Amino acid sequence: MTGPVTVSITRRVDPSQEDQMLAWLRAGTELAERFAGFLGSGWVRPTQGSSDWHMLYRFASPDALEAWELSAQRRWWLDSAQGFVAEASREHRTGIEGWFDEPSSIDVQDLRPAVPPPPRWKQMCSIFIVFFPLSLVANELGRIYLSDWWLPARVLLTVCLMTPLMTYVLLPWITRLLAPWLHKARA
Repeated sequence: MTGPVTVSITRRVDPSQEDQMLAWLRAGTELAERFAGFLGSGWVRPTQGSSDWHMLYRFASPDALEAWELSAQRRWWLDSAQGFVAEASREHRTGIEGWFDEPSSIDVQDLRPAVPPPPRWKQMCSIFIVFFPLSLVANELGRIYLSDWWLPARVLLTVCLMTPLMTYVLLPWITRLLAPWLHKARA
């Protein structure tokens, strides 16, 4: 698999440790910036004084992410938070959920809100542009070469081939191609 990977982490922090948390976040970002493939990071809290901090960081590839996550610098940084930060959940996002990122972070460096996702109807159109022709081709090839197969087996094979092709090749491609239209400001 290639392409960007976003890691979403929820951390629990004692609300009285907010200043230390902010300093810790900045230090982590400065360390991560030194690694090839680092694309950015951010954080947000649901409410003022909340103990939950939702954090995101993004790398250009799984290999770049792995280099950061296995580094001595990151281990030192995580160890420096013992006593005031605890990890509550972690999620890697690379597939369908990464096509249109939700506005769930604020850039720690300049405190600008993240870019909002395109409207759902534009997301639907983007998926349709790829899915319809791919389905036509898959069904026609199935009719020609697999007509004697049992229908559920033929559909299963088609779905197993189309899903990774859509997820890792075609949807990222169409999303980049349509990016100006997808993110065009509403009038």
